Order: sequence, then C-alpha cells, then structure tokens
Amino acid sequence: MDHMLLSNWFHLHSSVPSSYVQPPESRPGMVVVASGKTIPVVDLGEQDRAETMRHILRASEEYGFFQVINHGISKMLMEDTLNIFKEFHTMPAEEKISESSNDPNGSCRLYTSREINNKDCIQFWRDTLRHCCPPSGEFMEFWPQKPARYREVVEKYTQELRTLGLKILELLCEGLGLDPEYCSGGLSESPLLLAHHYPPCPEPSLTLGAPKHRDPNLVTILLQEKDINALQVFKDGEWIAVEPIPYAFVVNIGLLLQIISNGRLIGAEHRVVTNSGTSRTTVAYFIRPTNEKIIEPAMPLTSLGARPIYKSITLEEFLRIFMSKGPDIEPELLF
Repeated sequence: MDHMLLSNWFHLHSSVPSSYVQPPESRPGMVVVASGKTIPVVDLGEQDRAETMRHILRASEEYGFFQVINHGISKMLMEDTLNIFKEFHTMPAEEKISESSNDPNGSCRLYTSREINNKDCIQFWRDTLRHCCPPSGEFMEFWPQKPARYREVVEKYTQELRTLGLKILELLCEGLGLDPEYCSGGLSESPLLLAHHYPPCPEPSLTLGAPKHRDPNLVTILLQEKDINALQVFKDGEWIAVEPIPYAFVVNIGLLLQIISNGRLIGAEHRVVTNSGTSRTTVAYFIRPTNEKIIEPAMPLTSLGARPIYKSITLEEFLRIFMSKGPDIEPELLF
C-alpha cells in the first residue's frame, strides 16, 4: 500500500497523473466562485440562547454551513490536535500503515483518494486516516500510538467535540420544534474521525481534494488550518469560499439531518480545491447514528398533515446506497 499513498510520491511529479485529472466540467474555475460572499458565523458565547438558536437554524436552512466561535474548545487543544495529525501524515509510509492497520474489522485505516477505491475511477488529491471514536472508548485500542500522545490528545479532542456537537444538535432540534435531545442516544452514538491530508499539487486547476458531495451523517464539525483557503460551498449556482477564521470550527449539515428535518435543513454540497504551494491538513468529526438506527423524518414534523418527503432507512442501508450512488443518492431516498 505504501506506493499508493499520495504523500509518498506527489513530490516526484511535475504534472498531475492522468488518473487524478478531473473532467472539464468538474475542474476548479468551471463554475464561478462568488466574490465577497461568506457563510454565516455563529457566536456560541452569546448569552441569549434563543437568539443563538435562531442564527444556527437560519444558517442551516439557507446554507447548510456555518462557522462557530466562542465554542468552548481551548486553542491549545485545537493546535495540539492539528499538529498530531500533521505529524502523523509526515511519518514514513511504513510507520503510518503499521499504526493504522491493527483493527481486523477496518474501523481504523489509512487510504488515498476515497474510502472505497477503484483504480478506474478518477482519484482525489488526498490521504485520509479514519477511525471510530464512540463515547464508550471502544476501538481506542486500534488507534495509532504514534506520534507520541496521539491517543491522549485525540481522546480529549473527540470527547470535547462530542459535547460541542450535542450542543449544536440540541439547538437545531429545539429550533425545529423537536425535543432538544431528539438526536441524542442512538442517532449520535457512532461518531467517526477523518483526518485528511492534501499535499501540494503541481497543477491545482486540474484536480480536486474532494469532489462536490454531501456528507453521509447528521453533522460534521471541521477543524481546518487558519491560513489556507480550500473548502468551498455550493449555493445558488456559485461556489462560496469558506474563509478560515482562526480557532473557529466549520459546521455543516449532513444528509441524515436533512432527512430527519424532512428537508427543512440543507445537506449542502461542498468540495475541496488544491494548491501548489503548501500542504493542508484538516480534522473532520462526523456525528453519526449506529448502523441499525432507523433514519426518517421526525414524527412531530409530519404529524400535522405535512407529508414525509423521505423513506425510513437504516444507516447501514443508507451507506450502502451512498457508496454506490454517490452524489446521485437523493432520488433513492425519496418517497
């Protein structure tokens, strides 16, 4: 596998291999990037809970994306976490592979381009480490032990991200008229951590770090580097750059929460572009249900005559369809 890791060979090429070249209609620059537009910023430190709830709900309905500041996670923990994953992705290939290959069921693994890879498909300019991080602590024995303090830092980080994620979900559920704890329990008990590494690309106009997609979860909380602009959100036929705010988190609504809200919240489409000058590392915390949990429009949202838009589906079945249909999944989910 070591020869497949992008970080192992990207510097040996002065041009992008043909398998990484996007079709013309998907390349950066083929759709206008909006000038001066930004996604909303929500201050979680505001004293007025009702006002905070309205801001989050409006951002989730109109954009499906927002950034949060004054969220309660320390700057030191955010820096430590980002540095741990930067260090991991710069380790020798054999070490990275060894450290991420201990789980016989594959819950912790390292891969290039995409989770289910097909050499005949167009590739994406990234390496990814993924592993489960449930609140029970299960699977931690399979996490990497290198770099030093990996498990200590990442355990602390994922615990605090869980608290933040549940706070955001409570505000969203309350704003929708649901019990604030509607998304607690089985709907959020199987979180996943994805640490993406995007090396410099010799021809960024031809590649993507991640394609136009929506996330297969309830909510994503993203830690990104504060001086590299790469994440873009698609809205009204334009791409909006998500300008990094130092020590803020980017939050986006996933398809599962779009289903639960019966289409009221937007599982927004987004992508990642590359650059030729510097590598970029991000840490994404996916809030997800357990595999057997049924995902369906919340009954209080459909009990007063509103027709359910989406079918009931387990996470396991949803992911099976998602992996085969990709961005074309939504018609499969509709009644």
